[in-house]
Order: sequence, then structure tokens, then C-alpha cells
Amino acid sequence: MTGQPRAILVGAPGSGKTSTGQALAERLGVAFRDTDADIAATAGKPIPEIFLDDGEDHFRALERAAVAAAASDFDGVLALGGGAILAEENRAALAGHQVVHLVVSLGEAVKRVGLSSGRPLLEINPRATLRFLLDQRIPLYESVATITVETDGRTPDEVAEEIAALLKP
Repeated sequence: MTGQPRAILVGAPGSGKTSTGQALAERLGVAFRDTDADIAATAGKPIPEIFLDDGEDHFRALERAAVAAAASDFDGVLALGGGAILAEENRAALAGHQVVHLVVSLGEAVKRVGLSSGRPLLEINPRATLRFLLDQRIPLYESVATITVETDGRTPDEVAEEIAALLKP
């Protein structure tokens, strides 16, 4: 498959990238792809095990490769992991794409991911860590976004409907 993603979703953990991405892909009649799933498939193990066995640096290297590949040769709806935005190479790979920043408040994100979520970076003091991640990442999400959509109090279908209306053909 070659082409350009119809939309690339970025946002914090709990913003709804996967659920909204699946709903948006269905609405647009295209495939959905999640770079976290690509990474797990490449590594042959779940992301928490990659962090535990190989470390965050190895995970981030796999992530950079997954984002570069998907951004250049996938023509559906693409969701990036919440931390993908940290790598300058990943931000550069998003240039020229329709990038949707899914905005979520701290309180809503905590409700959605839970306090024992199996997410490696949220294992210790999830609420404080999530606050730190939001503070660190929001300016980066905003810097690459061509569309920004609020997700608090909304279903993935409602968010997908708004995104579909805002996307350029």
C-alpha cells in the first residue's frame, strides 16, 4: 500500500487515539493502523515487555522506524503512540500530513487509562506522571497539529464525526 495517511492522530495517553482512529477509519472507509501495534509485532512482544527487557531507548528506536514507515506508505487512519511526538524525526515525518491532536484533560485521561493501566511510563504515581507527560508533550502535539479536537465527555464516534468534517479531501 502506498500513499499518504488520510489522518494521523496524536495525543496523550487516554485521548482516544485508538478508539477514535478506528471509528474514523470506518467512517472514511479506509484501514486503521496503530504504530504501537506495529512495534509490538516487530518486537514479537507487548510494549511493557519491550520497556522491561530492552529499555525505553530501544522502544523509541523501534517507534521512530514504525512512524517513518507508516507516515510514508500507509493511506488509512494512523494513530501514533503518545510519546512518539518526543522524537524530532517523528515530528519531521508528520510535516505535510493532516495531523489531528486529540485533546484530553488530566482528569478525563486518568479516568480513561485508569491508575493501573499496564502502560510502562504510568506504572509509578500515574496521576503525577500523566500530568508531567501532558505538560511536556502538549506543546509538541500543538506544534504538529493541523486540526485540534477536544475529546472530554465525547464518544469516539462523536469525535470521529467532527474530524471527518474537518479533514481536507
